[in-house]
Amino acid sequence: MLYFNDIIELLEMMDREDYVYACKSLSATSIGKHVRHSVEMYTCLIDNYNDSVVDYSLRKRDTVLETLPEYASQSFKAIAINVAKEDKPITVINEGIAYNSSYNRELLYCNEHLIHHLALIKIGLAELNKYNVSANFGVAPSTVKYRESCAQ
Repeated sequence: MLYFNDIIELLEMMDREDYVYACKSLSATSIGKHVRHSVEMYTCLIDNYNDSVVDYSLRKRDTVLETLPEYASQSFKAIAINVAKEDKPITVINEGIAYNSSYNRELLYCNEHLIHHLALIKIGLAELNKYNVSANFGVAPSTVKYRESCAQ
């Protein structure tokens, strides 16, 4: 997955102090908290694949993910290996209401959710003014394509 490479590359160059820094531009949350949240969305989906029932509000909230960038990097690498699964019906529980979905639809949701958090992480990185990421970091693929078509 394209965006996994982007975040893994960033995590492997970040030092712990910057990873846990409470960014003013992110309402005093850290890049690590955004990474943790993103990892846990995928993990929740993958871990509940066999049961075919996903409730994202029951994710683990592993604080180690938000404090150790190397652990988060390894977690994204594991997700990249384990995310490819056969599509099948999935029930998503949200606020006690069950919704019909599918594994591929929920994977798309997790991907879009990751892009959103990468965009927020990019704002935090600008505050740190220390790490360079690509111009397309945190930008949806459709937006990238649109920008490329306008540049021609």
